[in-house]
This record gives sequence, C-alpha cells and structure tokens, in this order.
Amino acid sequence: MGRGRAGELCVGAVVSRTGRLARLGDPLLYALGRLAPRLADGVRGRPVRLAWRDSRSDPDGARRAVAELVRDEGASTIVAMGGTRVLPAVADACEVLGIPCLSTGSPWQAYALDRGAEPGRAFRWTFHFGWGLDDIAAVFAEMWERVGPRRTVGCLWNDGPQGRALRHPRHGFAPVVAARGHTLVDPGGYREPATGFAGIVRRFKEAGTDVVTGAATVADLALFHRQAREAGLRTRLITCSRWLAYPRFTAAPDGLTNARIATLVYWTPRHPYRSSLDDTTAARLAQDYRSTTGRPWLQPLGPAHALLEVAVHALTTAADPTDRHAVAATLGTTRLATVAGLLDFTAGPVRNVALLPLIGGQWRPGQGGARELALVTNARLPHIKRDADLTVGL
Repeated sequence: MGRGRAGELCVGAVVSRTGRLARLGDPLLYALGRLAPRLADGVRGRPVRLAWRDSRSDPDGARRAVAELVRDEGASTIVAMGGTRVLPAVADACEVLGIPCLSTGSPWQAYALDRGAEPGRAFRWTFHFGWGLDDIAAVFAEMWERVGPRRTVGCLWNDGPQGRALRHPRHGFAPVVAARGHTLVDPGGYREPATGFAGIVRRFKEAGTDVVTGAATVADLALFHRQAREAGLRTRLITCSRWLAYPRFTAAPDGLTNARIATLVYWTPRHPYRSSLDDTTAARLAQDYRSTTGRPWLQPLGPAHALLEVAVHALTTAADPTDRHAVAATLGTTRLATVAGLLDFTAGPVRNVALLPLIGGQWRPGQGGARELALVTNARLPHIKRDADLTVGL
C-alpha cells in the first residue's frame, strides 16, 4: 500500500496480525476490509483510505507500525486495539509524532496511568474508549454477591501493567469492592507466563477465600485452577477480566473443564446498536463476520468497527481534516452513536476517554464441547435481557 490520490484522507490501523495477540487482531482486520470500499467512495465528500501495519504483538513492532503508517501511507489518524504493552506503545509513538490516535480494548486506567498521566492533565494527541477498573469491580462484585455478602476474595494479578493498574490505591479495583464490604487477599504479583501458583494458593487457603478474581491468561488460569484443586482450595466462583474476548472455544482448556468462570461483557450481537456509517446492526455485523470468516463473533468486533466509525467521523467533520490539531480537537468533543454504543468523549471519567457500559457473563458448556457465553447480570444495561442465572459452587 502507498499514499493515495490528492485530497484523500488516510486512517492508519496498527493490527496485531501475528504473534500472541493475533486472534485479537482478527476483528479489526475484518472491519478494515468491510469498510474500505464504502469509505473509498467518500464520506461527506471526502474519500477515506484505510491502511494497516502489523504490530507483531510487540511494543517495538507497534512503534515501527505507527512510523510506517505516517511516513509511507500518509496516515493522519491512527487507530489501535488492546494488548496492555502494545497499546501504550502505539499511543506514546503518536504523542511523539503529534498524530491523533484512538484506541480501545483495555481499561482506561491501564491506558492512562501506566503512561504517566496526571489528574487534570490530558494527553495531547491520544484518545481511548472502553471501560474502567472500577466498572469491572462493580460487575464482579455484583456476581460475588450471588455467592454471599462480604466475600473474602483472592486476587490473581500479575506483576505487569495490568497488575499495577489493578492495585492503584485510588483508581484501581479495591476501592469499589471495599465500599461494598468485600475483602481482597493479594499475595503479590506473578510473572507471566506462570510456572506455578503454590505460594498464592497457600495464601488463599489460609485466608479462607472461596472466590478468586484475576486478569490471567487462559494458560495461567488453567494452571492455577488445577493446582488449587490439587491443594484442596475450593473455589465457588472465579471472575476473570482477561478470559473474555472469545464467545466460545473448540473445547474447554485443560484444567478449566469444570471451572465456574464469570467475566465482563461489553459487546454482543444482542446489543441494540447500529453503525454510524452504514446503519448495520450489531446482530448483522456478527452474522456477516461469521459468513465471511467462518468463525463465530468476538466481543472485540463491535469496538473494532466503532474505532473506524469515530476516526472517520473526526476526520470528516473537523474544521480542517488536513490539520492534525483540528482533528484532535474534534476527537475530544465527539459524541457519536456507534455499533458499540454511544461514545461520548465529553462525559468521560477523565479527558480524552469515553466509556462503554459493562454487564456480566459466564462461560457455560455448549454444543460439541465448546464454551459459550451466557449473560447473567445486566444492571448497567437493563434493556439487554439476561439469558441465564449465575452458577456458583456449593
């Protein structure tokens, strides 16, 4: 791909096409392919070209991707999705180059605080939409309370950016759940990939925990659950914010076959939203994804599509779409109904951030041994009906 014709606007996407985050890159790559012909015909009289580069699921690769998109493709706006190390690398590269950037796929605290944000001072060029650790805590606490009030909850948190954000004394996980009467047991962070959880399991047993919360990878969660079971730690419920991107697996991962795992839900085909670009519903988007790729829908599909909706909106409504300052100013005042929901950058918890509401889901056995996601709480979105009750151990 190269620079387009005169007058054409370019949105550059950093996509995890290879490496450990490749599956997360699938929805964004699909959205790029789906919207490219529509945008090439023009939006508000301006043709928009979409270009992408592979981050290789690596921070250095992400920084190179940004540089190439700006230098070789003439991108005037960058979009990116998740990866707690990749996403900040993209955003920081855009700050250095002075290029407007929009991202999603992680809690806003991880996007902002780990990059050195300070209260009252927004980044100049980078914007983000998603959810907060406080939102995750509220949804998880609601599910813990199905086990019983005032739970003692074990924290399976790593020693990386996610763990640091979760432990933040003001903006982290603990303030919300403590206010609801719950006690957290945090034995300290572990390094990924984990080699064993014996010490953490021992601490949880000593504290009498029967609920565990975490942000572990599938492999680490399976290892923990297996070792906890072998050590006699009875977990009635596990809430995990990272085991969330995929609505089903071909089979339950080893060690998690009988685990009761609940998670957060931010997008499904049942969400009653439409694309601002072509009026496509969430249900139709999921159906088209399956028809085109042969794979089931993914939660990141909605936000991936919304990334491009917001970026195109900012480019084509800015006072001067060729002026990066004007585009950044437009992003900061955007209030747009998308296929992922209403994104309001004027009402976020901090400047440059818009929120997506969360509800609760739980993984259940499905057809052919697959795991399927049932909706079990809906306090934040009562118009989306629950389709199951939360199942907890005795």
